[in-house]
Formats: sequence, C-alpha cells, structure tokens
Amino acid sequence: MAARDPYQVLGVSRGASDAEIKKAFRKLARQYHPDRNEGSESAEARFKEVQAAYDSIGTAEARRKHEQEQMFSGFGGGGNPFGSRGGFGGGGGMEDILSQMFGGGMGGMGGAQRQRSAPRPPQERGQNATAWIDLTADEASEGGSFNLTYTQLIPGTHGSIDRKRRTLKINVKPKSKHGTEVRIKDQGHGHPQGVNGDLIVKIRVDPGEGCRWDGDRIVKDVEVPYSTLLLGGKVTVTLPSGVKGKITIPPLSQVGDRQRVKDIDLELVLAEIEELDDIQADAVKSLRELGL
Repeated sequence: MAARDPYQVLGVSRGASDAEIKKAFRKLARQYHPDRNEGSESAEARFKEVQAAYDSIGTAEARRKHEQEQMFSGFGGGGNPFGSRGGFGGGGGMEDILSQMFGGGMGGMGGAQRQRSAPRPPQERGQNATAWIDLTADEASEGGSFNLTYTQLIPGTHGSIDRKRRTLKINVKPKSKHGTEVRIKDQGHGHPQGVNGDLIVKIRVDPGEGCRWDGDRIVKDVEVPYSTLLLGGKVTVTLPSGVKGKITIPPLSQVGDRQRVKDIDLELVLAEIEELDDIQADAVKSLRELGL
C-alpha cells in the first residue's frame, strides 16, 4: 500500500514552515507514542506513520528531496527518464531497419515488392507528470477554472534534464470529489525524440480544520480523557460544518477506535495533559498502584 501524503498525515499545508511542521509532529507524536498507548497496535502504526511523515518533510532540504522524489516517482529504476525505448523499436535485421527508415518493403531486384509500406513505429512519449491542486469543499462542489503551477522536465543539452516551472488553467467539473484526476494531454514531461507525456492533476479537497483524509474517508481526531476511555461517558464534538453534538464513548474504549457520524470518522485520541495539580497527581499514583 502506498504511503499517504506526509502533509496530510501531519495535517499541515504544503506551504507550512519548519516550525509549523515541527509543532504538528510533536503534538501527534505525544498522542500516539507507544509509552502512552501501551498495547494499542493502531496507535503504534499511527506513530510510525507520523514519524515517517516528519522525516520526509521536517526540514526545507527534506521537503525539496520529497518533491523531487514525487516528480520522478513514475520513472521506475534506471533507463531514460524521458521514456525512450531506444534503438529502432526492437530487433529485426537490416531490412527491418531500412524499412523503418524509408517506409517501404525491400523486395529484391526485379522481384515482386513484398509490401508497399510498413507500419510506422509508435511515437516516443515522455513520462506523465503528476501534480496536485488544493481546493476548498465549496470550490470542488461548484467547479471552475483554477491556476496550477508545476514542474515540467524537458530534455536539455548533452543528455541533461532541465526543470521548467509552468502555470496552467485547470478546469474542474462541479461536484468533483477528493482524489478525482484530470488529464491534460501533452503537458507532461518532455522526450528528446518524441512528444510530451500527459499531465495528471489530482484534486485534493480540504477536509476541514482538524481533519485529514484516510483513503476516501474524512477523519477527525477527538480528544478523550483517559478516565472516559476507561469508564465511558460523553464527549462534545464539533464537526467541520460547525455543528456541535455529543458522542457516547463506550467503557474500555481504545485510542484509535472510530465512530462514524454522517460522512466523517471520529477517531479517539488521548487528551493532552500539560500539567497535573496535586489532587490529580495523587489520583494517578493511586491508579498506578492498582495496576492502571
């Protein structure tokens, strides 16, 4: 399974600063750290995902490398990055080569012409480029024309690869969903002997404050006190639409458990505690002595 976009994992925008990314990472790392979620496989998996996301984009240099890897992700290992198959399209003899060069059969002197013309080999194409366009829920619903800036790779001199920043108008259909793809013909990466590949634009819809995408589902973290996870109770939740309500937490709930409300999954996370007063500290010590 492909790794999720690290910006989505950390819940930050692509233009976030080092400090903003670090703050988001530290908050999530505290929530899902194995020491605070002993025995929870879902929390451990989430912690590893958060750590990997921070490693990918935690610094300006890491972000530059990440974007470069994303740009080249479709190239596979080795070979010509512009998609060339090389040679004359595979293996025939000299007659095949001459046939490709001159477009006709090479039947003998005075003999019957074997064929008047040979099929033309398929035209070489560059690799497709992939880019993302971020839209609000209203923009995706209403559709329209939006500017997109992306990097196109084009053949340079002596086998080099040049990077060109391009800006295009992208037409988005009304009621477009998160993950919808728009293909722009011949606007992808170049090829030294052929035509450009296509540009594949993926629509990324802002899921709302405090939310993230997990596949095609919107997930919102809900902070729950440790006592409520153990004993059960009710917690107030504010949905991205602004609607507030209470959800019931069953006794012995675990970090990572989810409840579905309309089209949103509510994921339980342990509420952060910045400090304890004396009474709370004594109560926690008593729980520890009882094995909790």
